[in-house]
Amino acid sequence: MYCYPAYPAYGCGGGYGYGRTFALIVVLFILLIIVGAAYLGPNC
Repeated sequence: MYCYPAYPAYGCGGGYGYGRTFALIVVLFILLIIVGAAYLGPNC
């Protein structure tokens, strides 16, 4: 799991499960944007 030392609730440092879920969604969303830009960028 990803660790965010500055935000204990969002990483493996403990806290709330909602924090971990939110962080995971953000990471997946960013990866989706990067992959989408990589595939669609040259074609547009």
